[in-house]
Amino acid sequence: MEAADGGTFLSDGWTRPADGKLAGDGLTRLIEDGALVERGGCNFSHVSGQTLPPSATAARPELAGAAFEALGVSLVFHPRNPYVPTVHMNVRMFCAMPKASGDAQDGVAPVFWFGGGMDLTPYYGFEEDARHFHATCRDALAPFGDALYPRFKTWCDEYFLLKHRNEPRGIGGIFFDDVTELGFEQGFAMLRSVGDAFLAAYLPIVERRRALPYGERERDFQAYRRGRYVEFNLVWDRGTLFGLQSGGRTEAILMSMPPLAAWRYQWTPEAGTPEAALYTDFLRPRDWITP
Repeated sequence: MEAADGGTFLSDGWTRPADGKLAGDGLTRLIEDGALVERGGCNFSHVSGQTLPPSATAARPELAGAAFEALGVSLVFHPRNPYVPTVHMNVRMFCAMPKASGDAQDGVAPVFWFGGGMDLTPYYGFEEDARHFHATCRDALAPFGDALYPRFKTWCDEYFLLKHRNEPRGIGGIFFDDVTELGFEQGFAMLRSVGDAFLAAYLPIVERRRALPYGERERDFQAYRRGRYVEFNLVWDRGTLFGLQSGGRTEAILMSMPPLAAWRYQWTPEAGTPEAALYTDFLRPRDWITP
């Protein structure tokens, strides 16, 4: 991404000594005001704690109060050109130690699960880009079973939904959480395949759109749609909630916020415009691969 942007990412390594609640280390890589990326970054974190936060046990109430270890890579890029979509990718693993029913912990096996995915948030829609992004996601999952892509694609459509507006955040991609059925080795291989597919999914779109001319109208609409991105991340995103509830580094957690965003009261785009086409043709669940 540095090569694509031409700028340099700030590198901010950190270590958190054990304080009775959370311990860990990580690396935040951030770029702001770049030629391609107006704001974006890539975080690695590895943390452990004595009690899983509520956001991590919502689907696993039997693990409430369990000690845990979590690590992952998360990235978000907000390009400057409104014709280049915002993109998000995350791969993570949790390991929890359930509390023993008796006095001893001996014999209690740790519980692990994988999560992650990637999704695309365009401001101006292009069918070619949507097909490419989804096909790359499908191909990354194909070695682990034909059923994974349609399942994770639907999961993504349902997860990245602003429920208070009944509006998708973007055109989706793939999303998965609490995945254990592949076993540890295959589950980790699947996770790595998703992470390794990111550049192939995103950079060809960047190269197709980055030189398209734009003006104030396109930037205004981009800022308006970025407002929806902020709403989702602060209201619904489990990763953001986990980071804040577990006492993580706020600056790194909120790295996903765009540099500029806007809100308008009851605004709708004029019919027949490219802005209206985003809503009618792209912000709805679709089969993007099959013609």
